[in-house]
Amino acid sequence: MMVQDPDTPVEKFNPALATESITRFIRDEVTKVGFTRGVVGVSGGIDSAVVAFLTARALGAENTYCISMPYKKHDPSARADAEAIAHALGAPFQTVDIAPMVDAYFAHFPEADHIRRGNVMARMRMIVLYDLSRVHRALVIGTSNKTEALIGYTTLWGDMAAAMWPIGDIYKTEVRILARFLGVPERIVSKPPTAGLWEGQTDEGELGLSYEEIDAILVELVDKRIPKDVLPERGFDREKVERVYEMMRASQFKRRMPLLPKVSTRSINHDFKYKRDWGR
Repeated sequence: MMVQDPDTPVEKFNPALATESITRFIRDEVTKVGFTRGVVGVSGGIDSAVVAFLTARALGAENTYCISMPYKKHDPSARADAEAIAHALGAPFQTVDIAPMVDAYFAHFPEADHIRRGNVMARMRMIVLYDLSRVHRALVIGTSNKTEALIGYTTLWGDMAAAMWPIGDIYKTEVRILARFLGVPERIVSKPPTAGLWEGQTDEGELGLSYEEIDAILVELVDKRIPKDVLPERGFDREKVERVYEMMRASQFKRRMPLLPKVSTRSINHDFKYKRDWGR
């Protein structure tokens, strides 16, 4: 599933192979720790739709709990698309409006900007998902993709919080190919990606670059390990390369477990390292 051509970063992507691999991964990782169900936060967007479709393949639609968590009425079509995903799968669906919880908090901080509000919305959604995971005896299945994780376009302990990231090694441009292969409705595949954090917000508008541009650069930097200073010689815009590189560098702290100083003989993440199912 490696990407080869910087001009077409998903040329070598095989959606059938990816589907088989990810489906097996979800099934194995859920069942080996004693669970049979998954909870997916469905936003009406492509990433959560793909994860819901893959989880339903892995665990069965009846074991895939699709939870929509809108904030007021920012995007009524997103709410409808989220329900359509669950309906297409025949999966259980529930809507939880997070506005009363978010607004109660920001009543204490009315001056908060949209970034703070967006971060709290993302974290509130994870509170809901983890609570409902307890209700349904299910694992929280995350919806972050490789592009978002690499450039830090995520909220720590918000959308990053999950038991697993099934599409965490799939670039955004690859997610679109995978979505069409899985049969995700075209209106969801083709609409502008948005985190739904405030009215009118879109991913690419906020980032200032298209996902095609970002992915092409990330493939060179990450998959091929090409130094950033070489990329302009390969036809990439220097300013865009620097921007993507800096987003990746500055967000490294998000991709690490919490740090701790080593003061004992065996320390978590230093030399006490086991798979999460090691005690079974």
